[in-house]
Amino acid sequence: MRNLQIVQIVIAALLMLAILLQNRGVGLSGVFGGSGNIYRTKRGVEKKLFIATIVLSVLFFSVSLAVILLYKG
Repeated sequence: MRNLQIVQIVIAALLMLAILLQNRGVGLSGVFGGSGNIYRTKRGVEKKLFIATIVLSVLFFSVSLAVILLYKG
């Protein structure tokens, strides 16, 4: 039980890091005449970071569910 909580904290920290490292996108620059790169594809490190964010979020959800089920039972 304790090990799952430690794994959950580590995954949460990695997930926060992955989210913060992602490119912010256009934001308000499109309103003021900035470049409109809305339909662009992710390549290289950006794509790997995007996939890692999805994997980490699924892992975090799974570990959280496991902690809840083990604590309940």
